[in-house]
Amino acid sequence: MQIKPRVRIVGAERHQLAQHLAGRYQAGESVRGLAESIGRSYGFVHTLLEEAGVELRRRGGDRRNRSAATRGAA
Repeated sequence: MQIKPRVRIVGAERHQLAQHLAGRYQAGESVRGLAESIGRSYGFVHTLLEEAGVELRRRGGDRRNRSAATRGAA
């Protein structure tokens, strides 16, 4: 789903896009991955997610559930 560059997304179209991206983000996709998939900047996607009321994950993912092997411990 590519969005034309330098075209303002407003109104119902913006709300619909924000909800679509929010669902994908909550399913585990990254902000950077979403941005790349629609051809827009990280900042644009980040703003849309905030507008959609999404609680953004911390950088680096969920570290509490990583095993020692995943962290690179030998």
